Amino acid sequence: MKPLGIYIHIPFCLSKCNYCGFYSRGGTSAAEQESYIESLIDDIKTYSSLYGSRYLVDTVFIGGGTPSILEAGLVGKVLAALRAHFDIAEDAEITIESNPRTLTEEKLTAYRQAGVNRLSMGLQSFDENCLKTLGRVHTAQDFVSNYQMARACGFDNINVDLMFAVPGHTMDIWQDTLERTIALAPEHISFYSLQIEEGTPFYDLFMAGEFDQVPDDVDREMYHTAIRRFKEAGYEHYEISNCAKPGRQCRHNLKYWSMGDYLGIGSGASSYVDGIRFTQPPLSFFHENGFADDTAEFVFTGLRKTRGISLAEFKERYGRDFWKVFVDRRGALSPYFESGQLVEEDGVLRLSEEGFDISNAIMAIFV
Repeated sequence: MKPLGIYIHIPFCLSKCNYCGFYSRGGTSAAEQESYIESLIDDIKTYSSLYGSRYLVDTVFIGGGTPSILEAGLVGKVLAALRAHFDIAEDAEITIESNPRTLTEEKLTAYRQAGVNRLSMGLQSFDENCLKTLGRVHTAQDFVSNYQMARACGFDNINVDLMFAVPGHTMDIWQDTLERTIALAPEHISFYSLQIEEGTPFYDLFMAGEFDQVPDDVDREMYHTAIRRFKEAGYEHYEISNCAKPGRQCRHNLKYWSMGDYLGIGSGASSYVDGIRFTQPPLSFFHENGFADDTAEFVFTGLRKTRGISLAEFKERYGRDFWKVFVDRRGALSPYFESGQLVEEDGVLRLSEEGFDISNAIMAIFV
């Protein structure tokens, strides 16, 4: 049986953050949430008839939105439905995303009993002004209290999400957040530069010329400072925006960056199964990948990983030499090889740390 990751989308939040471009909504009632879960379980049954006999599920990721906004029993119902209709590996990585102020001891205990073994917590910043700017509903102390509660409830695999280059952000603020996060010793840390997404309050401010954007050079200094400090603290920088203690990389997210099969269930959830990309309503999309699609995606997702892509793996997977497929891209890539931002050595093509600063420009050459 082939390995499969399953992503469960829970589109509910206490309120939408000022930067969030994901499909989600705030202010829903308990009745709406229960109805959504019943519909989601019906979808699980339907997808099981299509894929259940051919795949072994080795990762589950419950994301959103804010899944931890749900009553604890609803999360258990979803996982019970997955186990009833799919083969779930005994050592499956099962993650739930959460935000401070939505977690309780009751919920955390219920998650553990339902089989959740990885918790992802949205901190973003230890600075209260940054949290207010982002539209977060929690305080730094809310996060610390929830983090300690999660440890007490038995979670030994926790990710913390951070965000930098927030309006008003300074290096001192960012370094304080880094040090306080490292002191908590989470197993995994994700760190993202603020992106302005269309349809968000930040986008409206930007278009009106009222957005206090952090200069690019400061953004990049924050990024490289984070990488350096995490490495000094014993973390492996394994993907552009992710680091982990040894052996604690996010197995589910690695599927996205390695062209593994994953099935998205829930409103707006995206899938890549059997070479087909599709998205559930209301973000309906369907595309059957051809050779050019798959090879390009293998490259620009794989280059997100610090280890890059194996040219031997490319040939084994697609039956052709890498540079025969992309021979016409050599010229455009030459400046990046010469600058050391793109490196080919020992049969591996990868970006250097400086190459990550312009990764979009390099990856676009393969599209």
